[in-house]
Amino acid sequence: MPFDPASATIAIVTYNRSGLLTRLLTSIAEMDPKPGHVVVVDNASTDDTTAVVESFRDTLGTELIYRRMETNTGGSGGFSEGMRVAFELGSEWIWLMDDDVEVIPDGLAKMGKWAPRFRSIQGRRYDYDGSEFYWQYRVAESLAIPIPFAPASFDASGYREMNSGCFEGMFIHRDIVEQIGLPDPRFFIYWDDQTYGWLASRRTTSVIVDEFVLRRTREIKQWDMGIRHMNASSDAYRYYIMRNRGHIKQYYRSLGIHNPVLFGLGTALTFAKELIRLVFVERKVRGTSNLFRGLRDGRMIAKDRSWRPMPPLAAQPTA
Repeated sequence: MPFDPASATIAIVTYNRSGLLTRLLTSIAEMDPKPGHVVVVDNASTDDTTAVVESFRDTLGTELIYRRMETNTGGSGGFSEGMRVAFELGSEWIWLMDDDVEVIPDGLAKMGKWAPRFRSIQGRRYDYDGSEFYWQYRVAESLAIPIPFAPASFDASGYREMNSGCFEGMFIHRDIVEQIGLPDPRFFIYWDDQTYGWLASRRTTSVIVDEFVLRRTREIKQWDMGIRHMNASSDAYRYYIMRNRGHIKQYYRSLGIHNPVLFGLGTALTFAKELIRLVFVERKVRGTSNLFRGLRDGRMIAKDRSWRPMPPLAAQPTA
C-alpha cells in the first residue's frame, strides 16, 4: 500500500530546552507533507516550554497533542509515553525525535518511500556543523555494545540492515510496537533506544536508509578521532550507562541468549570507553565514582527475580 503521511505521528520528548523545541516545531510547520499528529511529551520542564507549545497550536498545520509529565521521567519515560499516545491515536507509523533536531522539509516523504518495504527504519542526520553524522547502527549482540566502525557507506540498494535503534529519528510501524511493547521507562536514559531497536530487529528486517531527514541543532563537545567522533558525556550519563547494563542483562536472560563471559566483556569495554571519554574528551579524571555506582546498582537490577520485560500491546484498531 502507498504510504499515507496522515497515518504518521511525530512524537517529541523535551525537557527545559524551549529554544531548541521552537526550532523543531518551526521545521515541522514547514514540512511538506506533514504528519497526521504531533505529540510533545514535556518532562516537567521549568522553563517556558508550555507557552512555546501553545504558540504553535494554530500554526503547526497538523493536530498537536501536549502531554506534560508530573516528574522528569528521562528520555526513556518520555518516549514510552509518546509512543503510547501515538499508538492509542491509531497511528500506523511513529517517528520519534529528541528536541535537539529539526526536520528536513521533505523528510517524511523520504521516510515514507521506504515504508512499503520495511517496518523499522532509521534515516540519516546532518550534524550541527552540516557534516554527515555517523550513528553506530550495528550491535555486537553477544557483547551488547555498538560496533563503532560498521561501514558508513551505502551500496545501490540505498540501505543497510541494522540491529539497533536511536530515538533521534526512529520510524517504526505500529505492528512492531504491538509485538514488542512500549520503550522501557526503567532505563531513564541510555541504552533504551539501542535495546528497543534490537528488539524490533528480532521481529522484522530493520534498516538505516541513505536519506538525510534530520539535522542536529545542538553543538556537543567532541574528540575528533579521524574517522569517528566521541562526544562529551555527563555524570548522569556515566551512571546510567553502567546501571542499565543490568536491564539489558535481564532482557537477554528473558530471551535465553545471555552469555555471562561475553556480556561481562561488553560491560568491561563499556567501562573502559567511558574512562577514555573522561580523559580525552572532557579532559578530567573526576567522574569515575558514577561509573562504579552504576555498576553496583546494575548488579542489583540483574539480581531482581521479579523483573519482567515490557509486555506486548493488545491489538487496537487503527483510526
